[in-house]
Amino acid sequence: MQFRNWALALTALAALSACGDTLGEQALIGAGAGAGTAMVLEGDAATGAVVGAAANVVYCRTYPSQC
Repeated sequence: MQFRNWALALTALAALSACGDTLGEQALIGAGAGAGTAMVLEGDAATGAVVGAAANVVYCRTYPSQC
């Protein structure tokens, strides 16, 4: 069971590498990845969505060549 959680969490985090072209796409992709990760780890999906959206936007704006 623990392996499954880690595998799903890593998959969700990998989704952050698909940054998106616009600010809205970046926030939406990050929110989905964050909410999915939070649900897998039995956390609050809303908090995960906010954190994921913010993290993806910041990452994509800081390293645009990586997206």
